Amino acid sequence: MRENDAVADRFEEFAARLEATGVEYKPQSYRRAAENVRAHPESVESLVAEGQDAVEEIEGVGEALAEKIIEYVETGEIAELAELRNELPVDMAALTRVEGVGPKTVGTLYEELGVEDLDDLEAAARAERIREVDGFGAKTEENILSGVDFARQAGERSLLGDARPLGEEVREYVAASQAVADCELAGSLRRWRATIGDIDVLAASNDAESVVERFIDWERADDIIEAGTGKASLRSDGVRIDLRVVVPEEFGSALQYFTGSRDHNIGFRNRAIEQELKVNEYGVFNISEVEDVEAGQRVGERVAGDTEEGMYKAVGLPWIPPELREDSGELAAAADGELPDLLAEPDVRGDLHVHSEWSDGDHTIGEMVEGAAAFGHEYLAITDHASGPGIVADMGLTDEDLEAQRETIEDAAADADIEVLAGVEANIDADGGVSVGDGVLEDLDIVVASPHSGLDGDGTERIVGTIEHPHVDVIGHPTGRYLNQRTGLELDFERVAEVAAEHGVALEVNANPRRLDLSGGAVRTAIETEATVVIDTDAHQPASYDLLQYGVHTARRGWAEAGDVLNTRDGDELRDFLDG
Repeated sequence: MRENDAVADRFEEFAARLEATGVEYKPQSYRRAAENVRAHPESVESLVAEGQDAVEEIEGVGEALAEKIIEYVETGEIAELAELRNELPVDMAALTRVEGVGPKTVGTLYEELGVEDLDDLEAAARAERIREVDGFGAKTEENILSGVDFARQAGERSLLGDARPLGEEVREYVAASQAVADCELAGSLRRWRATIGDIDVLAASNDAESVVERFIDWERADDIIEAGTGKASLRSDGVRIDLRVVVPEEFGSALQYFTGSRDHNIGFRNRAIEQELKVNEYGVFNISEVEDVEAGQRVGERVAGDTEEGMYKAVGLPWIPPELREDSGELAAAADGELPDLLAEPDVRGDLHVHSEWSDGDHTIGEMVEGAAAFGHEYLAITDHASGPGIVADMGLTDEDLEAQRETIEDAAADADIEVLAGVEANIDADGGVSVGDGVLEDLDIVVASPHSGLDGDGTERIVGTIEHPHVDVIGHPTGRYLNQRTGLELDFERVAEVAAEHGVALEVNANPRRLDLSGGAVRTAIETEATVVIDTDAHQPASYDLLQYGVHTARRGWAEAGDVLNTRDGDELRDFLDG
């Protein structure tokens, strides 16, 4: 983890611990600072080297927070945070992964029952002690107990948005060795799964020993798990990273094998067996004249293995993009010449869900527009939060605020190099209604409606009701899930997609790595039902436009082509959809 992320994590912990003890206002300041530090293009180490004034140039970081950043960079600790941990000795990250358990609940359960970790929480729930605490009940206790297993499993997996940058960093470090001919990420990280268990790195070299030595000497390694002649494992910021070194002529076969998934590889192997071929991490072998095919891994005539493309070609298939390798029909589609022409990041022309300082963003409308133009977008929709269910009272905009903001957006649009749309992120209530008056919605260019409250149970009819609203254009993060924290609404995606297609409403793939909602599977259902999807970053600052990559690859996991995605269209086509 780079130092910016480490500082951001600690600021988020600050916020949670302050909230748990009843401190007001400060938690939000820490959370905003955390987001800005995480997204800041310069490393905090370089800023600290320049001096405190440079650190304070980070949006939302004043003198007090800058001093804490400097303290962490120089000592690896923040004394005030250590004090808060002593005052409230709980595993805050693990406990708040349980659905319905926020920092205040953690504080209450510690004070009343001495709950410090998931084991304590589970024991208290099973003993029916939580229901005895003022403000809690039997139902709350049952919900907490049912969420403990999920919290434990979530704690074992890292978010794609955390693991991918770390993986790229170690890959680049290994690849910089003169002994390395090629180096790639493999496993679930290469398939862009929303969460990953560990990071797999594959290197091609004729000097495996020196590559392993370089790997275990990485400055970011917290501890070395194991190191052999051709493979090694280490841990960095709690994430296990496995390196495997193969000879260059077997790099393609190893990359195909270690990318997975397991089920994809089984199907690939079975297809090879039908053709009297044997496939494994060492290559493709013709075993038509081999009497004992189990005599070794390299029996028969080797016909492929130098490249991954060659592996698939030897079995009569075109190369299959890693995102599709989940044994969900991709092998049959490849054999029939029906693989999708997958969406690519450059296909996306704009972002239709971003926030400014009018709600919970950190930048002006003008700065968000300038950032989108610099990113290469052709259009941008400003969609600040409306007031309503799930939104903190002073964060959301009233109908009057939205009318005033529309004028500001129009002024910004007049001076912009790209097209700027005036919109809103309205809140979906318990019955599927939206939190903004029809008169205001009618005057906006785009209406994104999202669930922010009541994020459990079956939400199908609720979301369907919102889709049927005459002014709604997009359903934002439809399930409301937060990866490793809450599972979100249960939706019948086929029904939701059918109604969305009928009413001309797009379903969002929220590219924030903490959401990735819709999931790849839901995207595929939407596409097969001929619904339109849209990929948005939900950016609260210009730096977050870079999150687009996670949304694009999630959509690719759902077999999305450019034509399936609303914001691959030009401005005129976009307007036609929104006005339809």
